[in-house]
Amino acid sequence: MKTTDHMIAEKVAFSLFSADGGELTTNPFPLFAQLRSVGPIVPIPIPLEGTDRQGWMVTQMKEAVQILKDHTHFTVDPRSISGNVPLKHSISGNNGESDSSTFFTGNSMLSVDEPDHRRLRGLVSKVFTPRFIEGLRPRMQEIADELLDQVQERGEMDLIKDYAFPLPINVISEMLGVPQADRAQIRIWSNALAHGQGLGKQDESVKEHMRAFGEYTSQLVAEKRLHSADDLISQMVAIEEAGDRLSEEELLSMITLLIFAGHETTSNLIGTGTLMLLDHPDQLKKLKADPSLVPSAVEELLRFNGPATIVGPRFAMRDIEIAGQQIKMGDMLLVIPTSANRDETQFSDPEELDIARNVNRHLAFGHGIHVCLGKPLARLEGEIAFATLFKRMPNLRLSVPRERITWSFSLNSRSLTALPVAF
Repeated sequence: MKTTDHMIAEKVAFSLFSADGGELTTNPFPLFAQLRSVGPIVPIPIPLEGTDRQGWMVTQMKEAVQILKDHTHFTVDPRSISGNVPLKHSISGNNGESDSSTFFTGNSMLSVDEPDHRRLRGLVSKVFTPRFIEGLRPRMQEIADELLDQVQERGEMDLIKDYAFPLPINVISEMLGVPQADRAQIRIWSNALAHGQGLGKQDESVKEHMRAFGEYTSQLVAEKRLHSADDLISQMVAIEEAGDRLSEEELLSMITLLIFAGHETTSNLIGTGTLMLLDHPDQLKKLKADPSLVPSAVEELLRFNGPATIVGPRFAMRDIEIAGQQIKMGDMLLVIPTSANRDETQFSDPEELDIARNVNRHLAFGHGIHVCLGKPLARLEGEIAFATLFKRMPNLRLSVPRERITWSFSLNSRSLTALPVAF
């Protein structure tokens, strides 16, 4: 007979591996609280073909940080483990067969460790420094205002479609050099990749979207070769053409990753963060009364209900004991930031939203060498998005009953399908 602890672990695992996120989609936090009470590292079955390896969920902050920063014992690439089966592509349900490279099929920063990770990240890291990103503030502000100008007289909008998505996609597209006319199609591809893949699954339509996204990127690179411009893709093309620092496959994988990751999670931050503030009118009132709280509000929103449910799986490169659990070589560990960010041992009243909270550390951007490259960009976009929205639309409110707001469960995150508001 199964114990309660086993039942809780299996329930979370089933939801993580299911097509729609199961019980984790609408409100995962009570289930994660139960999971933390079981332990910091909880065994789960891995429903992946070709392996009998043990799976583990990492639920608490201390162990999550330890695993994410320990590159001696853990890797993102299971192919590097002696005698291990190549699980890399099975995690997303992708078998690696594709005519065109994307960050799912090629070697991107997400799927390699040192020294390749340092080499790839170094090629673009200077563009994502806080100083460089701060220089984008005036243009970000213009984009935010332009988007709200388009809906101001209507008195209502779908905040996701009209604001939370177009703000970050326009920012990252301008940085990269993606034409305005192509951005609507990129959203279609991004939605397909985000919502059609998961741990051990892939919708039939995803392969076609992935192929189209890869082909588009190849064509974009070809255009930049002919007509170089002052944008990041042109810079990377020049690096690739110079010789040994970047291969063609790595170039295409890098560009698709930057396009996808450069807007998907920030869009979720803006949409989910707005709903969280509307759900906590006392905190929203405090924010509108004191706009200087916006930066700390962004950090708290990232902690409280950040975009990432899980980070990329880590695989044990050798046997190790953590929190009393015997981790074997080849085992897969899933770090759950949304659980660790409400760890009762790390935060006072972790289930409460407090925009004035001094958040010393959260895992919304991951940790270690694979920490999100775009975190200064996401932070600034979030600050501008919330400050502009509530300054210009101080009476913002839901225009449908709260119970009609629905969520979807994507590759590694929860997101709102729509957020109808009036102002």
